[in-house]
Amino acid sequence: MTAAALALCGHAPALAQDAKPPSCGGATIARGTVTRVLDGRSFKLGDGREVRLAGIEVPSPEPARTADAPPSGAQAALDERAKAALDALVGGDEVVLRSAEIAADRYGRLVGYAYAVRDGDEIFGQGELIAAGLARVADNAGRRTCAADLLEREAAARAAKLGLWADPYYDVLDAASLADIRARQGRFALVAGKVVTVRESGSTIYVNFGRRWSQDFAVTVRKRNERSFATAGVDLKALSGRRVLVRGWIEARGDEHGPWMEAVHPEQIEAAGLQ
Repeated sequence: MTAAALALCGHAPALAQDAKPPSCGGATIARGTVTRVLDGRSFKLGDGREVRLAGIEVPSPEPARTADAPPSGAQAALDERAKAALDALVGGDEVVLRSAEIAADRYGRLVGYAYAVRDGDEIFGQGELIAAGLARVADNAGRRTCAADLLEREAAARAAKLGLWADPYYDVLDAASLADIRARQGRFALVAGKVVTVRESGSTIYVNFGRRWSQDFAVTVRKRNERSFATAGVDLKALSGRRVLVRGWIEARGDEHGPWMEAVHPEQIEAAGLQ
C-alpha cells in the first residue's frame, strides 16, 4: 500500500522514522504475505499462521478481562480504524516478523514485531499504529531501545490528540480519582499522579499515590523484580515525591481496598519530564 492509502485511514505514515535500523524485535521468525487482517493487531499469513503484534494494545469492541459496559460507538469506530490502518500497512504485502519476548500466545498465534517490506524498505507496523494514535504501548514493550521508540511515538500522538487520544475515554487517569480508576477494572489504562510513599511489605514493593495506603491507588512491584527496574534506570525508592505515569491492567477488590496495578516491566513506569 502507498502513503496515500494510509492517509485514507486518517494518518500519514512515519516513513522517515522507519529508515532507521529496526528498534524492535530480534531474529526473524517468519516471513510471508498477509492474506487477511483480523483486527487492529492481528493478521493471517498465506500459510495459515496467525500473528499477533507484540508490544501494543488497540481499542477493542469486546470487554478486556472482566464484564464491562458495552463500548461506545466511538470506541467501536476506533477499533475499525485500527483494523483499517493495519490492513493499509500490511494487507497483501510481504512482512518480516521479528521475535518478541514470547514466541506465541495462549491461542497459538505467533507473537512478534511486524515490518512490511515495500520497495526495499521495511515499515514498522507497531510504530505506525502508535504514531497515528490507533494503539497504545503495552505493559511489555520489549527491550529498552524498543520501548523508548514506542513511548516517544505514543507521547507525540497523545500530545496531538490523534486517534484514540481524541476520545476522553482514553485520557490519562488521575491517580487521585479512584472512581475513574475503578471504572477501568480489568482494562488497560494509563494513570498519572504524584507518588507519596514507596514501602516494602514481605515480597512486594508498594508505590503509593495516597496516604491511605489500603484505600488509595498503588502500583505493586515484586521484590524479585526490583533489580531489573534498577538496571533500566528506574529507582523505585527514589520515586517518592515525584510525578509519574504508569501503564498496565487495573485491578480492584471491592470498595474497601484501593485499586492497584502490578508493574512487571520497568517501561511501565515513566518519571522523566513528569515532575
